[in-house]
Amino acid sequence: MKELLEVIAKSLVDVPESVDVREKDGEQSVVLELRVADGDMGKVIGKRGRIAQSIRTVMQAAANRENKRVTVEII
Repeated sequence: MKELLEVIAKSLVDVPESVDVREKDGEQSVVLELRVADGDMGKVIGKRGRIAQSIRTVMQAAANRENKRVTVEII
């Protein structure tokens, strides 16, 4: 799942080398922390958080395939 989030984030930002995803794995849940450059933060969040919500929806669909819950934190 970490790789999927990296691909999505790198396709949205201007500085793809600044994208950093950290994964904290639990027994039935996964927390993904997404870090991007300050100038790219708005591109990842989107207007009224719509892009961020779409990213979370895609990641939850991927997590459902593995019977896990996922939380995406944009830091």
